[in-house]
Amino acid sequence: MAGFRMHVSTSAVLGCGYAGVGHALYGVPLDTAVVAGAMCGFSGMLPDLDSDYGVPLRETMAFTAAIIPMMLVGRFQSLALSHDAMALAAVSLYLFVRFGVTNIVRKYTVHRGMFHSIPACLIFAGLAFLVTGTAPFEIRCYKAGGVVAGFMSHLLLDEIYAIEWKGGRWRFKKSFGTALKLWGDDGWSNFSTYAKLAIVVMFILGEPTVMEHIESRHPQFANQIDDVRNRLNQFNPAPATQNALDAARTAIAPFNKGGTRSPPTGVAPTDPFQLSSPGSPYRNEIDTAQRAQGVYPQ
Repeated sequence: MAGFRMHVSTSAVLGCGYAGVGHALYGVPLDTAVVAGAMCGFSGMLPDLDSDYGVPLRETMAFTAAIIPMMLVGRFQSLALSHDAMALAAVSLYLFVRFGVTNIVRKYTVHRGMFHSIPACLIFAGLAFLVTGTAPFEIRCYKAGGVVAGFMSHLLLDEIYAIEWKGGRWRFKKSFGTALKLWGDDGWSNFSTYAKLAIVVMFILGEPTVMEHIESRHPQFANQIDDVRNRLNQFNPAPATQNALDAARTAIAPFNKGGTRSPPTGVAPTDPFQLSSPGSPYRNEIDTAQRAQGVYPQ
């Protein structure tokens, strides 16, 4: 098995090459390329998060806790948070990852479990894509690719070191096949890992920029995703109810702009709960709109 220093050294060298290729051949801005290369170097430590001992877990989680708040600055700005609110959010995230997540990982994982697997690699790459949400689509893919490269270097090294020359012939150690795998021996761990991967994929597909890119490049795949969403919406009446309330707001909007009719006293035109209350004169309009979309009021 490759040691911690070997993993870090390999992923660091790989990260330097990844950054250099991105900047020299594809015109990626230098600072962005350096960040992607650093993410590649750091990802070489990620599979060892399931090590409940010493340096790998401690150093990896400390670095993760420090870097995630910085990567989320763009997200914080998009939410129009004040500087103090950003600072509080960053400190909260640091403490949660540094102590909360670390204790969970230490307690519920085993070494060479599903953290050493291809699905885990895809999960971390997806999280990197989500964390860098304010960057252009191609840059987000580039940074996520750095995570994949660093993570896979760790898995490949573990498999290479699981082959040894002994007794005049090559032989496989017992650890061979436990790193570069799609599933493990524990059924619950397999289910948990693939469930997390599915959640990450849904979050990615739920982002407007991702869907716009898919629609422009792969319209058929985008249509399939829309079909799945429509089928899921059939089991959830909330969107139809929201559409009905939006229709009611639109219907009364002219009366709030100088018209002759006004909403009843105490009913704000943008308050869906009061608009749909039994005593509201707009209740019938909302009920009609709901029935038209297959939602029947109580």
